[in-house]
Amino acid sequence: MSLPPQLFRVATSSGVPIFRQIMDQVRALIACGDLAAGEMLPSTRELARELEVNMMTVSKAYSRLEADGVVERVRGLGMRVVEIRDTRSATERKRDFQELVAPALHRARQLGLSDDQILSVVKKALKDSSHEQ
Repeated sequence: MSLPPQLFRVATSSGVPIFRQIMDQVRALIACGDLAAGEMLPSTRELARELEVNMMTVSKAYSRLEADGVVERVRGLGMRVVEIRDTRSATERKRDFQELVAPALHRARQLGLSDDQILSVVKKALKDSSHEQ
């Protein structure tokens, strides 16, 4: 089963390259459990059409995710999420998380949120997340 492309969104004015936004969203969907190992990503063409971006942009995101070991190319089917066995150090995992959070922080700043408001939102998200598990 393929993930619906409607789950993806890009902000062309965010300052974050679109291919990076796609990569970040795939990683975030995996991290929150909405995208599990074995699930297929939308086809390059399908996602490009949904996001109204060039197919090469989606292809670049998928290729980088493949190089990072997040997805694998399945001949004739597309890209599939792989089982991630995280052997990275805590420092590396923290750095990767900071890269995921950076676009959200950038957007929060654009919305005029203060540090306290951002922390409040993050704390609420953490609380909500812990209740879901």
